[in-house]
Amino acid sequence: QVQLVESGGGLVRPGASLGLSCVASTSLDIHNMGWYRQAPGKQREVVAVVLHDGTINYAASVRGRFTASRDKDKKTLSLHMNSLKSEDTAVYFCNAMAGNTPLFYWGQGTQVTVSS
Repeated sequence: QVQLVESGGGLVRPGASLGLSCVASTSLDIHNMGWYRQAPGKQREVVAVVLHDGTINYAASVRGRFTASRDKDKKTLSLHMNSLKSEDTAVYFCNAMAGNTPLFYWGQGTQVTVSS
């Protein structure tokens, strides 16, 4: 099992910056970790995924504005978001792929609202 706890969401104005954090609690080997988001009435979509080898893949809509980082030893994942737009408003979820099978695990989500 993997428990993921996100923090750092909130209400900000367009153009502002915000950081999210995710802490994983598990004895399993974590392969990939990523951030996903889900806006009201929309499907969950990928934001950024940090692969086991350190490669980071970003969604086109956030590339250049968002920066994901991972600390394997501390089992943490961060997302620094710059130049936020109203369309970035969503619940942001931390995701981990872990174990020998492997399986996907999700955090409870943290709300990010960008509004003037």
